[in-house]
Amino acid sequence: MPTRVGQAATGRVQPQPSVPERARELLRSGLGLIGPRHARHSLSVDQLDALALPIGDDGVVIGVDAEGRPAVLGLNRPTPYDVVLIGGLWTVQVIALRAAATGARVAVETGRPQAWIQMVHAMGGGQNGLAVYDVGRVPPQGTSAGTPVLVVRDCGMRPPRGRVVSGPWQSVLTLLPYLSPVAPRLVRQAHLVGVQRVSPDEAAELGRTMALPRPEVESLPGLSDGLTLWCSDRDRQYVMTQPTDAETGLLGTPRRMD
Repeated sequence: MPTRVGQAATGRVQPQPSVPERARELLRSGLGLIGPRHARHSLSVDQLDALALPIGDDGVVIGVDAEGRPAVLGLNRPTPYDVVLIGGLWTVQVIALRAAATGARVAVETGRPQAWIQMVHAMGGGQNGLAVYDVGRVPPQGTSAGTPVLVVRDCGMRPPRGRVVSGPWQSVLTLLPYLSPVAPRLVRQAHLVGVQRVSPDEAAELGRTMALPRPEVESLPGLSDGLTLWCSDRDRQYVMTQPTDAETGLLGTPRRMD
C-alpha cells in the first residue's frame, strides 16, 4: 500500500503543521511568507497575437499626429541632442512648459526676456524648473540622469555659438523665427528639425537643405498655426500642438507670428 502524503509507513497519520508553523519554517529557510494563491492564467497560441501592452516612447507630448495619436519628443537623453525649430515662440514655450512638467530643468537663453517673464512668474519666479538668462550668460547646468536639462536658445535669426552646448542629459532647442545665413549650418547639425509656416522661397531653400520631397515643400507655406513638420534623418511627421486650458490662459492660442 503506497504511503500518502502526510502519512508515515506505519499507517499512522502525521499531524499537519499549522499555518503559523509553516510561515515560521519558510522564514527560517529564507523563502519568505506564504503568499495568496490564485488560479494560473494561460493563453493558447492563437490568443497570443491579441496580447498587447500599451507601451510607448517616454518624453514630452508635443501634440498629435495625423491619426490623432500622441506625438512624443524624447528630450531627456544620455547622449547630446540638438533640436532646431523654424517657427514661432508659442510652440517653443509650450514645449518648455511641458518639459518642466516632466521634471526637467529649463534654461532659457534669450535676447527678449520680457517675452518669458510671464512664464517665470507662473512657475514660481524661476525656483521651479525654469530660469531665464541673457544671451551668452547661461552657466553650466550640472546635469545628470536625475536632473536633465533643456536649454532653449531664443536668440533671434543669427544666434551666436552657445557657451552651453548639448551633452549627456542636456538637450538644446534653438528657435529660428525665419531662415538666415546661419540656418543651413544649424539644420545640418541638428538631430531633429521642426518647420512651421514659411514663405515659398524659404520652403524651397529648406527643401534643398533638408532634401524634402516636393509635397512637403509645397505644404510648408500653407501650414496652419500650431502645425509643425518635424524631420529627422529617417522620418518626417506632421504634428498639431493643441494647448491645454492652462496653457491657453498663460500663452494664448497657437500662433506662428509673435
